[in-house]
Amino acid sequence: MKRITFRLLFLLTFTGLVSGTRAQVSNDEVLMTIAGKDVTVEEFMSIYQKNNVKNQPIDQDALNEYLDLFINFKLKVREAEDLGLDTVTSFKTELAGYREQLAKPYFIDGATIDELVQEAFDRSKQDIRASHIFVRVSPDALPEDTLAAWKKINGIRQQLVNGANFEALAFELSEDPSARDREANAQHPFIKGNKGDLGYFTAFDYVYPFESAAYGTPENQVSQPIRSEYGYHLIKVTKEQPAMGKVTVAHLYKVIPKGATAEDSLNVQQKIDSIYVMLQNGVRWDSLVKLYSDDKGSAARGGTLPKFGVNKMVPEFIEAIYQLNEVGDYTKPILTSYGWHLIRLEERERVAPFNEIKGELKQKVIKDSRSQWGRDVVIRKIIDEYGLKQYLPAKEEFYTVVTDSIFMGKWNAKLAADLNKPLFEIGDQVTTQQDFATCLESKQKKGEKQNIQFYVNKQYKDFMQEKLLMVENRNLEKKYPEFKALMNEYRDGILLFDLTDKNVWSKAVKDTSGLKTFYHNNKSNYMWGERIDASIYTAKNPEVAVTVRNFLSTGLSDDDILKEINTDTLKVLTIQSGKFSRKDHPVIEKIAWETGISEEVKTDDGVVFVNIREVLQPEQKELNEARGLITADYQNFLEAQWIKDLKKKYPVVVRKEVFAKIK
Repeated sequence: MKRITFRLLFLLTFTGLVSGTRAQVSNDEVLMTIAGKDVTVEEFMSIYQKNNVKNQPIDQDALNEYLDLFINFKLKVREAEDLGLDTVTSFKTELAGYREQLAKPYFIDGATIDELVQEAFDRSKQDIRASHIFVRVSPDALPEDTLAAWKKINGIRQQLVNGANFEALAFELSEDPSARDREANAQHPFIKGNKGDLGYFTAFDYVYPFESAAYGTPENQVSQPIRSEYGYHLIKVTKEQPAMGKVTVAHLYKVIPKGATAEDSLNVQQKIDSIYVMLQNGVRWDSLVKLYSDDKGSAARGGTLPKFGVNKMVPEFIEAIYQLNEVGDYTKPILTSYGWHLIRLEERERVAPFNEIKGELKQKVIKDSRSQWGRDVVIRKIIDEYGLKQYLPAKEEFYTVVTDSIFMGKWNAKLAADLNKPLFEIGDQVTTQQDFATCLESKQKKGEKQNIQFYVNKQYKDFMQEKLLMVENRNLEKKYPEFKALMNEYRDGILLFDLTDKNVWSKAVKDTSGLKTFYHNNKSNYMWGERIDASIYTAKNPEVAVTVRNFLSTGLSDDDILKEINTDTLKVLTIQSGKFSRKDHPVIEKIAWETGISEEVKTDDGVVFVNIREVLQPEQKELNEARGLITADYQNFLEAQWIKDLKKKYPVVVRKEVFAKIK
């Protein structure tokens, strides 16, 4: 990852050196020739203008500097090509990986994604409470099973239209098990049915078709039957609220015991009421939580619960939070299916402005099933551009040759050996039944048995879309000049990185003898200025400073002074010893550079003074004292020598009259 990041940084550093605008000059004019290969104005300027500020005039000095950099860059790329680095498998693999990432935006319609992002933001500003009645039907169900589910859900809706109670029908007919009471067993205690109530939710909390139907249904009305990947739904929106956002709350919780009588429940209610009165009378929240809350896990934290969103708590709990406006506000006693609560607001994180969360929302949209809409738009555009002719009877022949063995990962394409007809045509490219058979065999995997027709249809659709996208993928460079230019930049950047690493960066580090020779030939460039050999004493107060001075007068060493003054529990003195330049410490700049103990300087850290043992005159740095700087200079030296050699090896001719038009 570090290597990839460095490569990108290196590439972007080159491609973003300068900015400007272009004068009137033809794109296809040859600007220069490097080793017999023409470079057009378009190729040169496309990188120059990468970070162009509109209407900014071209800076001549910057353009001249960039011309030299560009030539050096192209010389190195040419050397890499002559060395065959562009044919190495690792290079091809890396470039293909970058291309795959760079191509992704071309396979999802940007305008559609932008609309979905805006839609998600608009929905995130509203919380919805809804109930549903659910009829299960799998995506691969037989037509007759799908029809039966459709009839059932429509029959239920007709009952609702005729005045039936939604909650009663959900309890009786919904195939969502949470709608009905669930008796206690070894896995869970008794759970009361929710009669279809899903509580509150917001964007991305449910699958997209369900979310869209809920947000499209007016309050207190019931939707038309909605199909999701799980089955059919009827949705009743019971409430809409301005978004709660993310909150941190604390609660004081009193549980209603299992099997409690009416009298037991009343006692718990009276207890929570009395605690509420104490809270109103000024008793500290933390004290009450610690003494009375039955949630012992949160009680140790003052009742604080982890931050959560609107869909993470039962609706009664959420509705109570809606009433809290300021941090520190608390509710009256609230009854939920779990017991009684007092809730206090600790922190609220409202929905941020669109510009702040646009990027985050876009990533959610792209990862969500709704992004398929953007892909479908691209698929339709590809079909419109290239044309698609399908031979559906050829697809239907697979209904009989594909067997249940495919769900065990054992189906063989030989079973379709007699199928050799065209399956579909994209432009002038024909895809045959054998192509599809090979795909089916390669992509089969063990899984739950499905309806064969559904499975074949789905695999056919995916296969056809892959082929459509492959056609578009092969033509990206032809259709989109900016994509072609970007791929060329990545290609050249990767080649240049590898070769520069070999000839400059790694070489400067590994070539120890060359580094030593360079250092000895350039010693005068690496000099220490005037320095002092000294100890800097920082005492917490003047009394400690006096004690230190007394110890110094007796000849006690710095280590011994620290042992005498500092204890295990009290650190009132720090000492820094070594060689210091004027800017190494603020106090050093303020004192006179004379041997002996300096005057005291008061700072925020305490009292500071310096014991100067020796004033050192300027001297040369040893190699190990400036290795980083010397290595960097050696790399620049190697780079310059390399460029000099390349210019001898590869002739460069710049057409000055064309360059003058740009300037």
